[in-house]
Amino acid sequence: WVHFDRRQYPPACSTGGFPLLKRGSLSVYVLIAQDDLITLGYPTGGLDGIFGSQTQQAVRNYQQKAGLTVDGIVGCNTWRSLQEAVVGTGPTDTTIN
Repeated sequence: WVHFDRRQYPPACSTGGFPLLKRGSLSVYVLIAQDDLITLGYPTGGLDGIFGSQTQQAVRNYQQKAGLTVDGIVGCNTWRSLQEAVVGTGPTDTTIN
């Protein structure tokens, strides 16, 4: 389902994939990023699909811990890192394995 709106959002990576997310973004992609962050122990204030201040801070905290550029934006490198990091984490309150 998440790929139906590919035409509405340019991908974060030149090779495709999820769109760039930043403060103010509203979408199912924000929900995916929030779920990844929560699964990895970075609270976002909930799963609401709204990229607000708590989600931005969670992204910054994750980026710092992961050795990425800390800008609070979910771009190509942050998406790749998040998606790789959640693989194999097992089921959580919001994620099924």
